[in-house]
Amino acid sequence: MRSTGFRRTLAAIGACSLAFAASACGSGDDDTASGKTRITVNCMPPKSAKVDRQFFEQDIASFEKQNPDIDVVAHDAFPCQDPKTFDAKLAGGQMEDVFYTYFTDAKHVVDINQAADLTPYLKELKSYGTIQKQLRDIYTVDGKVYGIPRTGYSMGLIYNRKLFEKAGLDPDQPPATWEELRADAKKIAALGGGTVGYADYSAQNQGGWHFTAELYSQGGDVVGADGKKATIDTPEGYAVLQNLHDMRWTDNSMGSKQLLVINDVQQMMGSGKLGMYLSAPDNIPILVKEKGGNYKDLALAPMPGGKGTLIGGDGYMFNKKASPAQIRAGLKWLDAMFLTPGDGFLGDYARANKADAPVGLPEPRLFTGAADEKDQQVKKANANVPVENYQAFLDGNQQLQMKIEPPNAQQIYSVLDGAVSAVLTKKDADIDQLLKDASGKIDSILARS
Repeated sequence: MRSTGFRRTLAAIGACSLAFAASACGSGDDDTASGKTRITVNCMPPKSAKVDRQFFEQDIASFEKQNPDIDVVAHDAFPCQDPKTFDAKLAGGQMEDVFYTYFTDAKHVVDINQAADLTPYLKELKSYGTIQKQLRDIYTVDGKVYGIPRTGYSMGLIYNRKLFEKAGLDPDQPPATWEELRADAKKIAALGGGTVGYADYSAQNQGGWHFTAELYSQGGDVVGADGKKATIDTPEGYAVLQNLHDMRWTDNSMGSKQLLVINDVQQMMGSGKLGMYLSAPDNIPILVKEKGGNYKDLALAPMPGGKGTLIGGDGYMFNKKASPAQIRAGLKWLDAMFLTPGDGFLGDYARANKADAPVGLPEPRLFTGAADEKDQQVKKANANVPVENYQAFLDGNQQLQMKIEPPNAQQIYSVLDGAVSAVLTKKDADIDQLLKDASGKIDSILARS
């Protein structure tokens, strides 16, 4: 799954702009006859996202001014990557020269032979060595580099400080274990008036996504290291479902309405009626700007359990038909657009602050060393949200294992949705049988892949 904000973790764009429908998105024609190298890129914010669109266009114009030998043609739509058309665009030769991907796409695009090998050109990307190795490794397959990470997210626990105080809890001491979370949720729900202590998703594949995050937090895995067998029918998998069942039916701390999806839970949190839910940091501005929440009331803690957290994110890969000149131009564009600390579309925090876009949210750090120091320094100087509310998340994440989503994630999440929804809607749900059935279905999915 992707996280849900637009700024800092852009939702993706999946189809060529109609303005360019007459020509292929990624033809490999670098147009050197005109004296310029032409590259097509995607994931330009749609016109409806006025501020981001303006920034994106400004940055392309600035890049072209500094690099008069490069012509950048950006395509926009929403979302950047539509799973229904992604493979068809690749197979049909309609993908842009430089195209957006989720972390989970990397190996698949390489396996179907649609990605250019960037390894010989990495010296053209000044920032490459400054990017976190664990993120670089996501786009490294069999020792070769096929993509460049751009942003990341990790799951944590959003909670309402005001409700914590009302329930007699210390808002500066969020729950560190699932046992503590269960106890805190019960106290918050006891406030009454429709207040819910803890909410979770259980439909539209989102229940499976959160099951995975909760399993990681307890040290478990959805799929074995060889990628061939499910590993959910374990004590850790049982603990995830038993905990949800007990909070729902024994503690009555999750409310009676179930089969929730992200918008439902965001509405509850924004209205001040929810104590806690799992989320990435980019949910916070949505809760404030769209759901009626207040920055000072919202805080973020690391995943309970203390063992792991689910991470996701995005980056760019290159069309296998891209010429060497286009690859070099595209890497130079990525450097300027996304990978210069304190500058560019994602890093110009001063510009974002002036436009009232949130600055200071605790995104996982993309850079290391001096690059990271500069990025953090500029971010801190322009922060316009209560960064102290997120310190627990930043500190706690340093101790957690960062784990990406499983292979065939969406198909697996669909299976796990059934298990999560069952324990939240059926008091007599048989957890052992649910895990056994789900394991068999996941094994079948993996066998077909």
